[in-house]
Amino acid sequence: MNVQTASLSKKELLKALLLDAVGLAFIFLAPSLTHLLSFPVYMLEPMRVMLILSLAHSSKKNSYLLALTLPLFSFLVSGHPEAVKMMVITAELVLNVFLFYLLSERIRNIFWSGMLSILVSKFFCYLAYLAVFSLAFVRAEAAPLFLMVQAATTLVFSTYLFLLFKRKQS
Repeated sequence: MNVQTASLSKKELLKALLLDAVGLAFIFLAPSLTHLLSFPVYMLEPMRVMLILSLAHSSKKNSYLLALTLPLFSFLVSGHPEAVKMMVITAELVLNVFLFYLLSERIRNIFWSGMLSILVSKFFCYLAYLAVFSLAFVRAEAAPLFLMVQAATTLVFSTYLFLLFKRKQS
């Protein structure tokens, strides 16, 4: 029997644990930040922010871990999103991670890998909302301001990944 193990250096493990703790704290505090700032913080997609940070600064396994646990954690501590929506968001985030790594290997352009993985996973999310909920729900979720913020954050996230990976290669 061949047993494979993965070991992380103490520095990598500490970085992953710190990132995960910050991610959980950010998701936990998002409702309070919304009230404090009088701005719907969910529009900035706190879960995707943490996922992008994980893609940039952590391992593939840790990115999948965050994609699987952040929506569940949010549901457990705040009751939002609802259970079905939580499952759709989880699938969206897992798809985002999968596509990012697949595209970054195939097209070897981090900016476009980030951009396309976010856009395709968002498209999947809205199709799932349409299938599970209704067109009215999708319209409410896709308000013009929300879509503008989504476009801006997608550009920012993709640019961040591009610049960080470019710096790592230098």
